[in-house]
Amino acid sequence: MATVVISLPFLVTLFFIFKLPFMSAQNDQFIYNGFNQTNLHLDGIAKIHSNGLLQLTNTSNQQVGYAFYPLPLEFNNSSSSSSSVLPRSLSFFTNFVFAIVPQMPMLGGHGLAFVISPSLEFTYGVASQYLGIFNTSNNGSPTNNILAIEVDTVKSPDVQDIDSNHVGIDVNGLVSNESAPASYFSGQEGKNRSMELMSGNPMHLWIDYNETEKLLNVTLAPTSIPKPNQPLLSEHIDLSQYLSESMYVGFSAATGAVASDHYILGWSFNKSGQAQSLDVSKLPQPPQHRKSKENPVIRMIIISLITVVVVLVLVTGATFIWRRKKYEEIREDWESEYGPHRFIYKNLYKATKGFSDKELLGVGGFGKVYKGTLSSSNRQIAVKKVSHDSKQGMKEFVAEIISLGRLRHRNLVQLLGYCRRKGELLLVYDYMPNGSLDKFLYGNDKSNLDWLQRFRILKGVASGLLYLHEEWEQVVLHRDVKASNVLLDAELNGRLGDFGLARLCDHGDNSESTNVAGTVGYLAPELTRTGRVTTYTDVFAFGAFMLEVACGRKPIEPQRLPEEVILVDWVFGCWRKGAILDASDARLEGNYVVEEMELVLKLGLLCSHSTPEVRPSMRQVMQFLDGNADLQELPHESACVGNFTSVEASEILSSIPSSFGMGLTPCSSSNSILNGR
Repeated sequence: MATVVISLPFLVTLFFIFKLPFMSAQNDQFIYNGFNQTNLHLDGIAKIHSNGLLQLTNTSNQQVGYAFYPLPLEFNNSSSSSSSVLPRSLSFFTNFVFAIVPQMPMLGGHGLAFVISPSLEFTYGVASQYLGIFNTSNNGSPTNNILAIEVDTVKSPDVQDIDSNHVGIDVNGLVSNESAPASYFSGQEGKNRSMELMSGNPMHLWIDYNETEKLLNVTLAPTSIPKPNQPLLSEHIDLSQYLSESMYVGFSAATGAVASDHYILGWSFNKSGQAQSLDVSKLPQPPQHRKSKENPVIRMIIISLITVVVVLVLVTGATFIWRRKKYEEIREDWESEYGPHRFIYKNLYKATKGFSDKELLGVGGFGKVYKGTLSSSNRQIAVKKVSHDSKQGMKEFVAEIISLGRLRHRNLVQLLGYCRRKGELLLVYDYMPNGSLDKFLYGNDKSNLDWLQRFRILKGVASGLLYLHEEWEQVVLHRDVKASNVLLDAELNGRLGDFGLARLCDHGDNSESTNVAGTVGYLAPELTRTGRVTTYTDVFAFGAFMLEVACGRKPIEPQRLPEEVILVDWVFGCWRKGAILDASDARLEGNYVVEEMELVLKLGLLCSHSTPEVRPSMRQVMQFLDGNADLQELPHESACVGNFTSVEASEILSSIPSSFGMGLTPCSSSNSILNGR
């Protein structure tokens, strides 16, 4: 075998070609005076210019950019039981020079952050106030294990920002532990002097953490002066409670409705001592910040007028395209205005193990649903992959994105985001570990639900429907309320899902006809006559759902004889005989609160009345279920629940405050998501 001899000059040549910073177990440090020929891990829209300038974001709106040192560093293995592994210090020291150039003077993106993270993937990171690191659902979660020093240029009240020009220390979320307006301590003047982060001028930031003192210092200054002797922020914090053993260090930046160029000119880092000083004179310079001489108010008015004209042109063009390619245009409108976070297909593929049959949760009319686990956060998700042969696959997809993606309620299944790839439509939801309610009511593989759990589920779904009908910015008609569309979380709380047939309309619109859609047994009788959908068609379906949960029987059941049992008729028959409790689920074995069971059965019948005006609203239903209004005794002598008079029903509802109202909430077809023509 031939012997390969590698000469020292050859090794030196390789070193200068790659210019990798020196890293070892004893000396975790590096310095970049500019970023030419570096091997940083870049993601989002981050890039390195030919002059060595690292640009995290440009003037594109709603974008993120990431730049991280590619190798993990050991931060916290002092708890290791192996005597062969030397404990690593949590101390670290870093400094970098940055510049923020706004798209318009004093009006730009959300800023940047120095980040220490256990992963290079920020699957849930969104632009705007979350700086590409977090989002609404994981912001503040103790499982994040992330430290960030933010340089923020927008005041975001939802994360408790102090102003639009500050520096903050963030642990696991964007609500800062400590923050202060951007400034530096002037030794000559003996006081702090303010700095404008969006000035476009290079600025120097030092971050020092002393493990012994458990002290984190953050210092800001112009590049024209040495490091001030007093930090801007100083916090006593034990990072061993937050950081993992293996961590990545780097930068994240985000834009919003208005953007900024975020630049890093140089960076020095050291885990074993003070970081080397950057040679400011040799750093690449950002583009000159153009100062406007115009009145900013006039500029904003001009920009607003231009925006309106552009929007009108886009809408006109979109209307023309929609007539030719209906689905594509709906997709374009939705993505620009309504779209929630978009997932990377590769991450969903890995999460579901290649959409393996072993991860298949179920198959429905709109496609297959898979269980998945995101590798970056170990979060469990459910991925609905819409079938190609679904006749209205695109319509259901857009309907769910527009409605469920913007709704926020504890009793609605949360849509986390979406993905599109080569015609495939994928929706990503919170995973509900206990599946759908119908499996508990009818399946043999699930344990029975007791009455306390059933009653809590009914109140939860009622609360969700009240939110859809009255408490959101528009009226949302679900049109498919049933047990199989109610999912149970880990605590067996009911969450209404599957908005594939949903319709949106403004409060108070006039009723218009639509194609009948839904599930037999839950369809209000007026739908087959007029085709008009209102909040009370949902109330009718909820009435059938209440009886279904209380009785443990489906709304329509086949018998041995060539007949079918209509659940509402059967319960009404028990009621007429004065034995309404005979309709309760036999599997409960009488273990229920009698008053609650009677209330649910009678309220289910009232919601199932054939006259829409007689049915209570969901606000009235909640008042009954919460015990804030009394449901009077229903008349036994009526022929059937569908025929007792409106006068009798009015007497039943007379105890409810008139402010609740009994008017219908209809939808006009012009605002219909589905089946509106």
